Amino acid sequence: MKIDVLLGLQWGDEGKGKIVDVLTPVYDIIARFQGGPNAGHTLEFNNIKHVLHTIPSGIFHPDKINVIGNGVVVDPVILKDEIIKAEKIGADLKSNLYISKKAQLILPSHRLLDKAFEEAKGKNKIGSTLKGIGPAYTDKTSRRGLRAGDIFNYAFKEKYDCSVAHHEKIFDGYGFTERNKDYEKQWFEAIEFLKMFKFIDSEKFINDSLSEGKTILAEGAQGALLDIDFGSYPFVTSSNTTTSGVCTGLGVSPHKVGNVIGICKAYCTRVGSGPFPSELFDNDGQTLRDNGHEYGSTTGRPRRCGWLDMVALKYSIMLNGVTALVITKADVMSGFDKIKVATAYKVNGEIIDYVPYEITDDIEPVYTELPGWKSDITKCKSKSDLPAELISYLDYIEKETGVKVDYLSVGPDRTQTIKL
Repeated sequence: MKIDVLLGLQWGDEGKGKIVDVLTPVYDIIARFQGGPNAGHTLEFNNIKHVLHTIPSGIFHPDKINVIGNGVVVDPVILKDEIIKAEKIGADLKSNLYISKKAQLILPSHRLLDKAFEEAKGKNKIGSTLKGIGPAYTDKTSRRGLRAGDIFNYAFKEKYDCSVAHHEKIFDGYGFTERNKDYEKQWFEAIEFLKMFKFIDSEKFINDSLSEGKTILAEGAQGALLDIDFGSYPFVTSSNTTTSGVCTGLGVSPHKVGNVIGICKAYCTRVGSGPFPSELFDNDGQTLRDNGHEYGSTTGRPRRCGWLDMVALKYSIMLNGVTALVITKADVMSGFDKIKVATAYKVNGEIIDYVPYEITDDIEPVYTELPGWKSDITKCKSKSDLPAELISYLDYIEKETGVKVDYLSVGPDRTQTIKL
């Protein structure tokens, strides 16, 4: 058996949570492999909207196991809050949520470090969610981090105090005086709460499950263009959001990776700072934002909107070895007479068809124009219900990328998903 992968191909917010929820019935295990509470995976069903930040998006299927992998960074306070909210609508997390002992913990001081670092950047802010993600991954890399399994260690408080003392020295160097003892109190209360749940050696569990013939879907957070190595650096996240992150984030070898399902909006969005070649600053951009309710599910910040960037999409497909595409939010684009797709970049007068070393604001997109569709597609149930213009748009994407579009999302609810 091989582990299938589902991840975003843009700058995040592609609708991964919904699609994981839709696909979960055909898998035994859903496993998050990177990121942390900076993720916001939105699921809608039975007229209920639920946002997950750390818990895998298969949690509302009672017969499925959901694993928070070793590559994830966990804020106990946020995870506790997620668990309580999920349990209120019927999820049985004590039975089907497993937490890797090797997942790194986000300390209260990590959140403060995030704020201190961002403030110190002045005009060069990267648009951090200020959840402590970067500092937690920094401590992991510098071998100072606390792991989830440490909470059962008799010397846990001593390790915690040692980490905070290190962070205090950094605060002093930055002249940063803000503290939050209330959050620290909540943090330790959340640690005790989490001890009621199942902590596992996740790499052994995942590999044993594969050997037993279990089907597994690895769920990514953020998007490929935010990858720490291959994204629009330095305006990126702090983990590997690409397929390669599955191997390190769950402890599986490369030959155990199977299908790679890439999620892509029918247009593009981005939250925070950083280059965005196809960004729109006109009425079309505002229409996409309004129609798509494009505001961050974690931060509430308005998302920047633009046309589909085919150059960046092909780049993401190459990096991830995508075998199937899912196009989301096609319903948001209903009403345009014409839609555009960026098919090349103009850089210093030269036309290029690839993502360069540095994506700057000076890049000018070269567009191809296609006919739009006017009809409301939110009630469409099959491909035969779709307008011809939308089918042509999907055919165009398949031709350009060389990858088949397997699913189309025509609305936020899990039922508004068409298998093509």
